Amino acid sequence: MSQSMQQKLKQLRKALNYYARRYYIEDDSEVPDAEYDRLMKKLLDIELKNPELVTIDSPSQRVGCAVLDKFGRVKHKTAMLSLNNVFHDQELEMFSNRVNSRLNVVAAEYCCEPKLDGLAVNLLYENGFLVQAATRGDGAIGENITENIRTIKTIPLKLQGKGWPNGVEVRGEVFVSKVGLGKLNKKAASNGEKIFLNARNAASGSLRQLNSKVTAKRPLSFYAYGVGFFQGSLFGSHYQRLLHLKDWGFPICSEVCLVHSLAKVKSYYQDVLLRRDNLDYEIDGIVVKVDNIEFQERLGFVARAPRWAVAYKFPAKEELTLLIGVQFQVGRTGSITPVAKLEPVFIDGVTIKSATLHNLDEVTRLGVKIGDTVVVRRAGGVIPQVVSVLLKRRSNREQDIVFPVSCPVCQAPVEYVKGSSIIRCSAGMLCPAQRKEALRHFVSRKAMNIDGFGHKIIEQLLDLKVVETPADLFRLPANIIEKLDRIGSKSAQNLINALEKSKRTSLARFVYALGIKEVGEVASKNLVQHFYTLDAIQAASYETLLKVPHIGSRVADSIVSFFAQQGNQKFIKELIELGVTWPDVRLIKKLKPQILSGKTIVLTGSLSRLPRSEAKIALQMLGAQVSEKLSKKTDILFVGKNPGSKLPRAKNLGVDIRTEEDLLNIIQ
Repeated sequence: MSQSMQQKLKQLRKALNYYARRYYIEDDSEVPDAEYDRLMKKLLDIELKNPELVTIDSPSQRVGCAVLDKFGRVKHKTAMLSLNNVFHDQELEMFSNRVNSRLNVVAAEYCCEPKLDGLAVNLLYENGFLVQAATRGDGAIGENITENIRTIKTIPLKLQGKGWPNGVEVRGEVFVSKVGLGKLNKKAASNGEKIFLNARNAASGSLRQLNSKVTAKRPLSFYAYGVGFFQGSLFGSHYQRLLHLKDWGFPICSEVCLVHSLAKVKSYYQDVLLRRDNLDYEIDGIVVKVDNIEFQERLGFVARAPRWAVAYKFPAKEELTLLIGVQFQVGRTGSITPVAKLEPVFIDGVTIKSATLHNLDEVTRLGVKIGDTVVVRRAGGVIPQVVSVLLKRRSNREQDIVFPVSCPVCQAPVEYVKGSSIIRCSAGMLCPAQRKEALRHFVSRKAMNIDGFGHKIIEQLLDLKVVETPADLFRLPANIIEKLDRIGSKSAQNLINALEKSKRTSLARFVYALGIKEVGEVASKNLVQHFYTLDAIQAASYETLLKVPHIGSRVADSIVSFFAQQGNQKFIKELIELGVTWPDVRLIKKLKPQILSGKTIVLTGSLSRLPRSEAKIALQMLGAQVSEKLSKKTDILFVGKNPGSKLPRAKNLGVDIRTEEDLLNIIQ
């Protein structure tokens, strides 16, 4: 083998050992999982072609990392191995072909489950009592975290039911939910403490506390996913063993599924991938396991992983790239946001060229500079963001990010908002950028819902100087609209019709459409439910506004400030004079009492007769609690077109299932 190949192998092992220590020991992922997986794949490819170069200390031969000295050492009764990864259907098919060939069967059955992004643990029960808990560690020896595990309320201290062995190791994942991570980081930020970059770090860092009282305060959850050592006999099916664990008191992920073909495995992967962002926990793929335990035993293991299971990874949500510049954008409320310009990078199925840096505080916290190698995260439809900087890759040629002292669009002086990290253009609607964003917001689907008025049409109207305020939209004659690019007489009339149709709206939508700083859909709805009329909202004092549910001091300040401006009062009056109207909320409440009070309702599928946001507000006006999550506590599931997985789950849970027509009959 060439000297350069030996050097490459040495560098790969050194990098992988370093990143593994940061990940497993220091609970601080320096690089995205996708980068680590790429390096590991390169190492495995070289060692596969040159087996004589495989050493016992190679990262390819280990599962996790050495245990920390501060914790006691625990030897697992059976090894806790890692999983090999596949990234494409072709690699999954190769795994399946190897399984079928070794077993001499046509097609094995598989148990599929989400691959949770947490910390794997091993729980030892003797005579039904939890006696020991340990991390995976290096696969053979883990860290003793028994006292910390006892603080997790979803882990039984004593097994329930019957038929459990006198001795058994239960394996599972400790994780922090998305909601839990948000609350944890919000509290940490308010206390000036370091926030967790991801749910995995939060779970691992919480379990590795020397003081179990600290762990007890962390929002830790647990799902069991298998059995290690046990005395006696258990079911010969992995899926049936999970059901047994559930009977013994362990929480099992509701997404676990037994499938009978490889095609069903692929369907499961696509289904979970589509719903990934709606799950309450972070996952980075699915785990595919041969269900038959006898088959598992016949297949056996390779150096670091079982032959009967594999992790089918999702497209990466985090990647490394270079920050090559920063642009400052002005939003509809005048806030100036730094946006990182990036070397193009492919994340989660999309090429990313820019990412938000949020504000001055975030730039300071990250310590990021132009020219840095950065970790960029994209989760579903969320705007990509820079989450960390690789300081070790700095060349000393990086440049500081300098915030502007004047608006990058209109050159007006910027102002610093007291008590926040927001920098804002002081020009208000005189700033072209704010005017454009305010109009875009006004016509948007969740606001006035004026069909056909996209970004390009708004920009052309502003360029023609025929629109300055939202009221000007309703004065537009057809002959002006026909001057726009690709707009003929028929299209112009369609836009006029859309404007006319939008005049009949709801007060909550109208308040939201005004674009008041800090006032979103929920705040708009709360204001309407509290005051009932626009006049009352406009006249409300700061002190009165603070009595409205979920309205804090910053929101109250924004509302008072907005309605105090004569320009805003002027265009609101003009809108009403031009025919914008809404039903009297007091009359609605009188005619429609709280008939859904105490009911938990979920909507699924697309609604054809009204926007989902409008249906949600209407249901809440009738006293219902509208949730995104379906559970046994759900009272009614309203079903639109293409409802997805919630419909069969609702049937299994015995939830009352109704149609869109039923929904309309209730709220209209």
